[in-house]
Amino acid sequence: MQVHTAQLWVHDQDEALDFYVNRLGWEVRSDVTMPELGNFRWLTVSPVGQPDFAVVLMAIPGPPVMDAQTADQVRSLMAKGFAGTVFLTTEDIDGDYARLSEAGVEFTTPPTDTPYGRDCGLRDPSGNQLRLAQLSPQFAEA
Repeated sequence: MQVHTAQLWVHDQDEALDFYVNRLGWEVRSDVTMPELGNFRWLTVSPVGQPDFAVVLMAIPGPPVMDAQTADQVRSLMAKGFAGTVFLTTEDIDGDYARLSEAGVEFTTPPTDTPYGRDCGLRDPSGNQLRLAQLSPQFAEA
């Protein structure tokens, strides 16, 4: 078995697409709307050069898939940054931090030394957390 996709809830798929592609520099893997499923949109993105993995930018569905109370709970968790986290690695955290900051990405924490390397945090427009780390050699191999 292999991991193929992971899902993040998003408030607005177009806004999320703009963030991941135009600010983070990722690529669209698929963007398909299926009229037979009520115009359900399957939208996936991934870092450039990583074709074996994608993140699904999933709109919060309504009934009958998700009732209004559950959708509100998901939105509340997203607003707090607790609906999901994507962990990213880099070989140049300070360079990526500068490049992404210039692209308009807002960071929750700047690059900071940790026991496992250097790490910083950011959030997408829907509130999902992303962590970017430059791992120390002993953790990079794990």
